[in-house]
This record gives sequence, C-alpha cells and structure tokens, in this order.
Amino acid sequence: MGKEITDFSEADFLAFVEGIYQDTYPSENAHMAAVAEFERLCEHPSGSDLLYYPEEGKSGPLAIIQEIKEWRKANGKPGFRDE
Repeated sequence: MGKEITDFSEADFLAFVEGIYQDTYPSENAHMAAVAEFERLCEHPSGSDLLYYPEEGKSGPLAIIQEIKEWRKANGKPGFRDE
C-alpha cells in the first residue's frame, strides 16, 4: 500500500481491517502482507494480536478501529483523515 494511516478515512481503514478479518485475500502470502501492512499502519504495540487475540469485549473490526483510535490519540499520534 505504501500509505500512512492519515491517508485513510476511518471507513477506508475499516474496509481494510474487514478484508483481513474475513480473509478476502487470494493467497496466504497476500493475507500475511495485509497483516504486516496493518501492523505498520496502526503502530499499536499489540500489532496483529488486535486481530487474532483481542482483549475480552474488543473483538471484531469496529472494536479494533476504536482501539487503534484511542491508542493513537493517547500517544499523540495522528488519526484517520476526515471523511
């Protein structure tokens, strides 16, 4: 992708996360590349654990987006671009 998280609207990033969550990629390599890009973009210390090992009550794409938004704000990082 080569973008930064600020290049995504929240809706765009949600669609990206949903694609990973639902495994819509044509191959395992493509799926793993998307997961690596997710980790790079969100910068969250839990990385792909947000997807595969979420905290109780924080599973699913919407909860993942909310966690990323809260963590980025708390750590002084920019968020998604405006819609």
